[in-house]
Amino acid sequence: MGLNYEELDYRKTPLGDLMLRRRRSVQLQGSDIYEVKLGDHFLMSSLFHESEVQLSRLGLGMLEEQDLDVVVGGLGLGYTAVTALEDKRVTSLVVVEFMEGVIQWHQTGLVPLGKTIATDPRSRLVQGDFFALSRDLSKGFDPDHPGKKQDAILLDIDHTPTHVLHQTNKRFYTQKGLGEVAEHLKPGGIFALWSDSEPDPAFTRHLGKVFASAEARMVRFKNPLTGKSCGNTVYLARVA
Repeated sequence: MGLNYEELDYRKTPLGDLMLRRRRSVQLQGSDIYEVKLGDHFLMSSLFHESEVQLSRLGLGMLEEQDLDVVVGGLGLGYTAVTALEDKRVTSLVVVEFMEGVIQWHQTGLVPLGKTIATDPRSRLVQGDFFALSRDLSKGFDPDHPGKKQDAILLDIDHTPTHVLHQTNKRFYTQKGLGEVAEHLKPGGIFALWSDSEPDPAFTRHLGKVFASAEARMVRFKNPLTGKSCGNTVYLARVA
């Protein structure tokens, strides 16, 4: 690889070819940019992570309780999980990630935030299918505590509720699927969802049919390469 580009890991997965790469940006004074690609999809870039940070801040910011139990669905480059750990109220964080390779990147320190997540005693990385675990109300997301209820579930896996990585994921965004994830929350608990799109009023109303309240927050950030404004959405829903 050239001095400005390096493929750090490549492996086959059931969802397609998974690649982690690092490139050096001349425009950003030689800063390293980490990128994750799955098949033809760009899943994550360290250049754009504000909305992943806000997924945690907005979701946990709606809770007044102490001693929070939190689940993050989708590990990526770790921004949502690390931001959750920055909240001192979080006593338990379970991160569910489907692809073993992504977990290994963090455990071996191949990505910058990996060691922070892997070495924090409050945090556990669980390899599994978040959507399958959501359907199983008897087991839940924490393998050490079957059926344990959570204060917050923060999800960042699919691009949007309609643009999914695998067609089987579509079931989760139905009223039945959302009703199942709501059953994993404590009274007053929060479900927060990242989406790579503008707020969709129809989906916000759809959430409101399942949860006691639902809203969409637009998260805007500047593209440091172009100087233009970009935006993602964080949906926030609370159970009764």
